[in-house]
Amino acid sequence: MNRYMDVAVNLIGSKLEQDLIQVIQDAKDAGVSPLLLIGSDLAESERCIEVAKQYPQQLYTTAGVHPHHADDWHNDSLQQLTKLCTQAPVVAVGECGLDFDRNYSSREQQLAAFEAQLALAAQLQMPVLMHQREAHEDFLNILSRYRSSLPAALLHCFTGDKQQVADYNALDLYLGITGWVCDERRGQALAEAVADIPAERLLLETDSPYLLPRSMRPKPKSGRNEPKYLPYIAEFVAELRQQPTQQLAQQCYQNSLRLFGLELAQ
Repeated sequence: MNRYMDVAVNLIGSKLEQDLIQVIQDAKDAGVSPLLLIGSDLAESERCIEVAKQYPQQLYTTAGVHPHHADDWHNDSLQQLTKLCTQAPVVAVGECGLDFDRNYSSREQQLAAFEAQLALAAQLQMPVLMHQREAHEDFLNILSRYRSSLPAALLHCFTGDKQQVADYNALDLYLGITGWVCDERRGQALAEAVADIPAERLLLETDSPYLLPRSMRPKPKSGRNEPKYLPYIAEFVAELRQQPTQQLAQQCYQNSLRLFGLELAQ
């Protein structure tokens, strides 16, 4: 069985949380372990840490403030986040970034919170896990100023095209691919660009419970995505890149361990 690490799971604060134990076990049975939980605000990050501590080497987490919550970034946020990031299950700062698609928070606050979290990641010498929607140029401008100070950087749930891949390759980013690539309506540009991602910078993720692959048959009755479906995404991506699934799976697994500085029993 191939081994995978799902590098983006919205386990806390979503409908997966009520079935937490089963979701983790089902993923493990499918070869998907460990899982990286995503902290999207300070309270959720703290909860993710509490849960991850109960599953050593099975769950890790990020800690950060998503652009949707950037309006909640205040004078004490940096100090609080710094404390969270020093706890053992936390392997990356984030999810941070820019989202000019929905603009749930003001652009000014998004820019400020993103830059503060990049500076923190540089200070702590931690990887950063990022989000970008409809903000490519601003995202590039800010990240370019900090990239050389960061040990590693992941743009998760990448949905862009060949030009964006080229721009992010130039900054030596890891790119996380989700079931978006399986969507024939809106994922075509991504499907065409996947082969341009360097093998050593490609990661796989579900972003569950969101982005259930549209091409999956049969579809789960619940309609929700889960980490256990990551092998399906791997097969789809491997076909696009014209390589064996086993080879792709092994490469992405090793990439994940390297990015987050994990040493797990093989």
